[in-house]
Amino acid sequence: MTARSITVAAIQTSYGQDLAANIAKSEAFVREAARGGADVVLPSELFQGIYFCTRQDPKWFETAFPVDAHPCVIALKKLAGELGVVIPISFFEKDGPRYYNSVAIADADGALLGVYRKSHIPDGPGYQEKYYFRPGDTGFKTWKTKRGHIGVGICWDQWYPETARAMAVEGAEVLFYPTAIGSEPYDDALDTHLQWQRAMQGHAVSNAVPIVASNRIGLEDNEGVKQKFYGHSFISDHRGELVEQFGAADEGILKHTFDLGLIESYRADWGFFRDRRTDLYARSII
Repeated sequence: MTARSITVAAIQTSYGQDLAANIAKSEAFVREAARGGADVVLPSELFQGIYFCTRQDPKWFETAFPVDAHPCVIALKKLAGELGVVIPISFFEKDGPRYYNSVAIADADGALLGVYRKSHIPDGPGYQEKYYFRPGDTGFKTWKTKRGHIGVGICWDQWYPETARAMAVEGAEVLFYPTAIGSEPYDDALDTHLQWQRAMQGHAVSNAVPIVASNRIGLEDNEGVKQKFYGHSFISDHRGELVEQFGAADEGILKHTFDLGLIESYRADWGFFRDRRTDLYARSII
């Protein structure tokens, strides 16, 4: 089997209110990752500002832009072309009167391959996304980039095995999840980072595919509503082992190289996709 490898990277850092400063901070980390040989670099969810969904305020709709006009998309797709890396760019998308939590895929030549819109939209204390975002209408998507065939979900998507399986069936060789997750306002003592990691480690095991998850850190104050993000970004291999991980306050880049040919052979050997029973699933899970 032809030797093929991919080096993936995840950014973990804090973000503030200043859009330009957040873009510049992300650009600096992408450059650092590229210098270290990264092929795909993942910033966290909605990295261009604070995670504003902790409360409902119509002012935040003014921070949404069409994909071709969003400042962070414009800046990072240019950077992707300059550095020769792939960047899944999380952004608040405006499409006419419709608003989405989206990711634009910037290929290693700076071209935009398209947009994925978050399918699963949470609604609860601290995560009031249904006020801002429509459920995505793109379906689950994968992308044949110049650095590999990847799949990208967004935050709440990562808890659903159907998301990972759909992308794996479409041929994704690595799954990426930009995330914004942390404290629960109704219980300051609740820390779900282990459940969060284990859910995705399960996806890695059952699909024999590496997982890259990028979360933010720090305490954010959204006009009196405070949320502390718990970090713990990680990279899992195709067997579910955490090969790279951060703690709750680490800032920087996680990076790991995978042998895609070896993983492809492992996946075929386990037979997960050979033994699927799609004739039974529709009536069982809907």
